[in-house]
Amino acid sequence: MSQEFGKWRSRLWPVHAFELKKILPMFLMFFFISFNYTILRDTKDAVIVTAKGSGAEAIPFLKVWGVLPMAIVFMIIYAKLSNRLSKQALFYATIAPFIIFFALFATVLYPARDFLHPSQLADKLQDILPQGFMGLIAIFRNWTFSLFYILSELWGSVVLSLLFWSFANDIMKVSEAKRFYTLLGLGANLALLVSGPAISYLSKMSAALPKEIDAGQVTLNYLMTMVVAAGLLIIGFYYWINKNVLTDMRFYDPSEQKTAKKEKPKMSLKESFLFLTKSKYLGLIAILVIAYGISINLVEVTWKSQLKLQYPTSNEYVGFMGKFSFCTGVISSLMMLFVGGNVIRRFGWGKAALVTPIVLFITGFSFLVFVLFRENLTGAIATLGTSPLMLAVLFGAAQNIGSKSCKYALFDPTKEMAYIPLDQESKVKGKAAIDVVGARLGKSGGSLLQQGLIVFLGSAAGMAPYVATILVVITAVWIVSAKSLNKLFVAKSETIETENKATLKQEKAPA
Repeated sequence: MSQEFGKWRSRLWPVHAFELKKILPMFLMFFFISFNYTILRDTKDAVIVTAKGSGAEAIPFLKVWGVLPMAIVFMIIYAKLSNRLSKQALFYATIAPFIIFFALFATVLYPARDFLHPSQLADKLQDILPQGFMGLIAIFRNWTFSLFYILSELWGSVVLSLLFWSFANDIMKVSEAKRFYTLLGLGANLALLVSGPAISYLSKMSAALPKEIDAGQVTLNYLMTMVVAAGLLIIGFYYWINKNVLTDMRFYDPSEQKTAKKEKPKMSLKESFLFLTKSKYLGLIAILVIAYGISINLVEVTWKSQLKLQYPTSNEYVGFMGKFSFCTGVISSLMMLFVGGNVIRRFGWGKAALVTPIVLFITGFSFLVFVLFRENLTGAIATLGTSPLMLAVLFGAAQNIGSKSCKYALFDPTKEMAYIPLDQESKVKGKAAIDVVGARLGKSGGSLLQQGLIVFLGSAAGMAPYVATILVVITAVWIVSAKSLNKLFVAKSETIETENKATLKQEKAPA
């Protein structure tokens, strides 16, 4: 009986008491990074989609002509700084500009939006250009909102994917990753459970203010205050870990890091890209990241176009997104506790990596088919006491929740585990290219496809059949690539384990 209890305990909480010194601050660090990610994700959509002369059609244009170029610029700067700064200095230099900008946006840029935005010139451009270019004009019209959207989008790639996971992969062993990474992912889900209700509460509180007070401004002030405070806590936990955990030989051997640092070559940006293209292993990881970005982006824009029709004001939109984030947190947490870690441990990396593309395909394709034929179901939908538009919003929300839950519980942990068997050079340079540019290429690739459809069709309303076809192709490529990567991951992991055993045996042998 006690042995059976011990097995269940190790599955649900595979952490020894002495390891809390390492896992707890990492957990809290990831919690606050994800807390900011959720607030920024929900706020950026509400700000740009409900802005004057804008809509969901602006998102594909923003990701191609705004987010992607900024991601490339960032990678150029990051690659150069990584060769000049220590890892700690690089972390601080990367995260500080984000915190400063978000503080300035709420206190300076947003209040001065009417003065800063070229509305009259944008109106003239809209009269000259076809309707399909409305999204591109909206970016120009609301340029401060566009800048906020871009940096909010980069927070997920830069701070969450690159800074945090690079740090985690540097200080974790494969054996620790199998036990800890799923638990770290719980930090993201708990962040959703906290940030979601906070967003909804603040939007309701602001909506109750007198009409002469800008409810959107008040909500934004509160949200950005929380973002800045959480950013400072992230820096604090990172400093504490470096000072107290990485100096503890039970968790980290500084001599190994010094050796790796001496052996780490300095590579130019061109050499980094060439290195990435020459590595089949890194190329397959890149395909997984790009395929996820394209797939989720294709479905999301269609959903958000429905969402704006149902919730036209910024405060209403962000209030719904707060509820959406909370529900995502609940489902994701349950999956992390009872599905994620157990699937990886029991069925292996390969099967765990296949769950996300399969779920995203099934739910995404079903949602797009519903949007396409929903008007034919008006009578049946009326019996449910709702409208076709509202049901489309809820269906899309359910699809997004299912996809994101799989991402947090399985896609992210398996993707990060794939980096662990690599050498230090591949981790640093390859991961920077994949997580920043690769992720952006994924979303921008989907956005580029949608741009063509929007320009051709005039709006996002009629894209569903075309998007469904593209989704089938992308998820098929994703599944094939995941299977190929699994073979390489298993082989590399077995090689490292064999080498470690041989080294240990040699050390124990008498001189």
